[in-house]
Amino acid sequence: MAKDESALRLLMDEYGDMLLRTASLLLKDRQSAEEAVQDTFIQAYTKMSQLQEPDRLKAWLIRIVVNRCRMRQRTWSWRNIFPAGGSELQTNEDADFTAGAEELFMVEWHNVRLAESLRNLDYLYRECLTLYYFHEMSIREISEQLNTSENTIKSRLARGRTLLKKILVKEGHFL
Repeated sequence: MAKDESALRLLMDEYGDMLLRTASLLLKDRQSAEEAVQDTFIQAYTKMSQLQEPDRLKAWLIRIVVNRCRMRQRTWSWRNIFPAGGSELQTNEDADFTAGAEELFMVEWHNVRLAESLRNLDYLYRECLTLYYFHEMSIREISEQLNTSENTIKSRLARGRTLLKKILVKEGHFL
């Protein structure tokens, strides 16, 4: 709250990877995702005094990054002509290494395929599915976060799941 630079570094260490994964799922470009997260931390740092409930810091940061991703989706960029290649989700370095190499490879392969399929959905569906499954937010929390009715969120989740399943079946990656 006092805008201490070391506190900002702690904030970035604590929430940076989570926000980057969220932005990577919402945007289809790793570089845009990184920029959205940087913008998120800048905005959080400058507007920290507006945070009324410090225990809701994580939800506040997620809201900022989702809004930044929405802004990036709306604005046209030269990146629309020259998309970045190979923007994969980062692997979790803290993975349990007791599993065999083949099992770890298969889990990673499925995660990459799922993320690629998720990126093929419209933004509205990606947004709801990401918040629901990757952040384990309730429908009520997503509704508050996106300032949308709960029934709309339920509809987007159902439609998003159906579309995601069709993509996975079509590509032969359905688990």
